[in-house]
Amino acid sequence: MKVETKGFITILTGLYSFQDCIHFLASVRKFHREPIVVLIDRVPRILYPLLLAFGNVKLQPAPPDENPVLASRQAKVALYDGSPFEKTIYMDCDICLLSPIDEVFDYLDEVDFLVTEDLQPAIAKAAHLLRVERDILSTLQSVGLPLSENSIQYNSGFIAFKKSTKNQKFFQDFKKYFEIVITNQNLLMLRDQGAFAAGIEAVKPKMKTLSPVYNYLDQWKATYTIDKPIKVMHCTYPYRPQYAKNVTRSLFTRIFDRTAKIFLPNQLNNPWRLK
Repeated sequence: MKVETKGFITILTGLYSFQDCIHFLASVRKFHREPIVVLIDRVPRILYPLLLAFGNVKLQPAPPDENPVLASRQAKVALYDGSPFEKTIYMDCDICLLSPIDEVFDYLDEVDFLVTEDLQPAIAKAAHLLRVERDILSTLQSVGLPLSENSIQYNSGFIAFKKSTKNQKFFQDFKKYFEIVITNQNLLMLRDQGAFAAGIEAVKPKMKTLSPVYNYLDQWKATYTIDKPIKVMHCTYPYRPQYAKNVTRSLFTRIFDRTAKIFLPNQLNNPWRLK
């Protein structure tokens, strides 16, 4: 595979996230000209031209699965091999850029990996990772995740990485630990944060933790204390505040949004997120 200098990558598995992805592409294109790779599954090919209309977009198959949430998780653990870039910024497709983020590519000259912490960074308090009411840390350890009291939970909706031996090993371990999550569905929710944290613990890549302005979850805005402008908003389009919707507002997206209400399933009622 030819390695290009830098670019963006996202994941689109199923129609529930299609509207989010259209607005993701629109927001990136408002501020950046770099190529964008979309790892895609369970989207009819007749809709592909809508994604390609933003220019310099490449669609690559994501690992297929009937469950689009599982498919998206499997695509995330395969990001290293799926990226054709020397420097990659990955964002969930329900993200909206509010300003350019060229400096994130520059940070990768100094470190191998960039992350943002979850709203609840202590993995030992991450109750949403479990299906059962048990001690969180000991349950995660019991299935084989190498986590400790000091392990950090990161929000993997925004990460950046460069090609390196350490990062290749991280994604290999991330995949290995996520397979543990899949095989322990009687205890664990189908989330990737535990496996992601385990991969960080095992490999310890040279990394930098970015400010929440690079992964701002608008639904939880009351919990933040920030004094800088938000650069990256993480929020599904139907819930997005109007000032963020204005970033991607154009004739194309206005027409698309009107037809989406008729032809696309409602992301807010996505039953796969409850699996």
